[in-house]
Amino acid sequence: MNTYLIPKSLKYFLAVVEHSSVQAAAREIAISASAIDRQILLLEEDMGVSLFDRQPRGMRPTAAGELLMGLAKRWMTDLKRTKTEISQLKGLHHGHLRLVAMDSHANGLLPYLIGALAREHPDIALEVKFATPDEASQMIISDEADLAIAFNLSDQLQIHVLWSTQLPLGCAVANAHALAEKSILRLKDVVEWPLVVQSRTLSIRRYLERQYPWLFTDMKAPLTTNSLQLLKNLVCAGSHIALTSELDIAPEILLGKVRFISLADSSLRPQTISVAFSATRPLTGIARIAAKLISEETERYLHMVRKPTA
Repeated sequence: MNTYLIPKSLKYFLAVVEHSSVQAAAREIAISASAIDRQILLLEEDMGVSLFDRQPRGMRPTAAGELLMGLAKRWMTDLKRTKTEISQLKGLHHGHLRLVAMDSHANGLLPYLIGALAREHPDIALEVKFATPDEASQMIISDEADLAIAFNLSDQLQIHVLWSTQLPLGCAVANAHALAEKSILRLKDVVEWPLVVQSRTLSIRRYLERQYPWLFTDMKAPLTTNSLQLLKNLVCAGSHIALTSELDIAPEILLGKVRFISLADSSLRPQTISVAFSATRPLTGIARIAAKLISEETERYLHMVRKPTA
């Protein structure tokens, strides 16, 4: 991105932060070291504080330097957003979109969504980051992301949920498993079989522990993991079953490797999958277009996943 609108003093400052020395920054951006040093000294004189601790092994930002670094990064983010909005005023459907998503969808839903975006809007430059639902909320609030597609988000003061749908919990079993012929199960049926369960870093595990503590005392030597891929591999192999949502195991359902069986326990609360953005900043045209497409395509994807078992 061209940075003509960013003061050169801030560009030089960020280069020194990144490379920990004036000399290294000078080589990287092809500016003389004396010019960079002069701009840093002028910044320090203007603010009346040192911006760097000058150490034998390199330069490290002081507390004041960290504050200035935050300002510089916000400036660059705002400039990128403004350039996108100006392009949209010219009627061009291109720009930069920062999407935060769930790592569990990296081999299923996300490739599907990215493919749809690429077909419909090939000029949108997409940046995807993975996070937990709590982290995704914070990234939206702190302007590290434009949109989030995440589990269990809800409208709050700083976040607006544009679209949401329920994801009932169910039991994932291999097609050859003894439970595969069942049309419905109860939690008490699940504990009779080897179970692979999510780690406590995930909200689904914390919810089950809170609502059904007996589940974790009655089940037979559960295997705990924070890896969805391991969980799915074990289910596909038939050695374990898992309590999860159909979206997490969507690729395996579509390939015919796994069955998703509904749970009849009436007190079970479904998860949700939502598309959300900041309630405190206007949504850019590009983000609005992408949010609508992501919502519609997620609905379509879920319909495909549910169709074989409908």
